[in-house]
Amino acid sequence: MTILRNRPSAGSPERGIPDATVARLPVYLRALNALTEQGIGTCSSNDLAAQAGVNPAKLRKDLSHLGSYGTRGVGYDVEYLRYQIALEIGQNQDWDVVIVGVGNLGSALSAYQGFSTRGIRVAALVDSNPERVGTTISGIEVSAMADLKKVVAEREISIGIIATPGEAAQEVADRLVEAGITSILNFAPALVQVPDNVDVRKVDLSIELQILAYHEQRKAGEAS
Repeated sequence: MTILRNRPSAGSPERGIPDATVARLPVYLRALNALTEQGIGTCSSNDLAAQAGVNPAKLRKDLSHLGSYGTRGVGYDVEYLRYQIALEIGQNQDWDVVIVGVGNLGSALSAYQGFSTRGIRVAALVDSNPERVGTTISGIEVSAMADLKKVVAEREISIGIIATPGEAAQEVADRLVEAGITSILNFAPALVQVPDNVDVRKVDLSIELQILAYHEQRKAGEAS
């Protein structure tokens, strides 16, 4: 996943938390959730780092940007740290999302159950194909592109997902910005240009697979 532009966290803009740290906070939160499910109340930085799959020193440095939540010789209070990270990344409230493009990928994203457990709710689906407009996907009626601005305003949506072909991505991004969207997750195989006040994260599945192919090639070379 590539971050193209990212504002400081809404919870503490004065801290200037690095983008790389922000990207790891959801991983730490997931690890803390797993520890909670196991009934673990306190954990060391080493234990949390192992659960999150990161280096302990990196974890301690990341958490230092949030404040001092650990106790020397005791570790971290799992529930308290979990709350603080959730607060920092905005998971103390639900965020409504609009998905533009309800082909195979958009439809799959709309049905993904993992969003709801992370404070994300797919509130609207939009498509430019007249054959899809008016149909129901994952319990949501698909709206027309012409109604995007109205849908965003009525449901007070600030996050948009682009799940269209690459050639349509820039136009969709422009329409999302015009509608009032200030954060975009772009799955389209294309870069999009947006104003400075809009955050964009790009997910290129083909690049991620190519990276894995590279590692597989290296492992095959080492084994031969």
